[in-house]
Amino acid sequence: MPVDARFAASALPLVAHITASLLFALLGAAQFVPRLRQHRNTWHRRAGRVVAAAGLVAATTALWITVFYPHRQGTGDLLFLLRVIFAPAMIGCLGLGIAAVRRQNVAAHRAWMIRAYAIGMAAGTQAITEGFSQAIFGSGVLLDDAAKGMGWIINLAVAEWVIRRAARRRRLPWLAREA
Repeated sequence: MPVDARFAASALPLVAHITASLLFALLGAAQFVPRLRQHRNTWHRRAGRVVAAAGLVAATTALWITVFYPHRQGTGDLLFLLRVIFAPAMIGCLGLGIAAVRRQNVAAHRAWMIRAYAIGMAAGTQAITEGFSQAIFGSGVLLDDAAKGMGWIINLAVAEWVIRRAARRRRLPWLAREA
């Protein structure tokens, strides 16, 4: 790949972002495997610490790149605003998830970590939403920015559905047997 001039002066935040995002994505996905998070599972706790740290680095460097690097050609103010909102939101979700597990509130921990993961994985969804948007509506700075924003919205909507579905099953155990 050709060198992107935006990162030539200081590539460290970009390298940290890519490395942390990769760790967060791969190790984070494993955190949702039921067998790997059984009650008092050492692997889940240890990997969770790495996932949380990687998520914090990924979100912090995303915010740094957004604020301090020159904007990519073809992106506008809406995407800048969305990134400035969702990076701290991911940090907040991770912090609330960590606080919840320290209070031994596993349900709240699970919910906050699902939300953090949904925010962090939006880049993959954005590739799809932007592709559909361009195929249906064409391309433009505002349209492309809005399509990327839909990636976060879709991921968070699915996350909330998963969280609420699990909570309903805990309240109504007979639903779990029927499903």
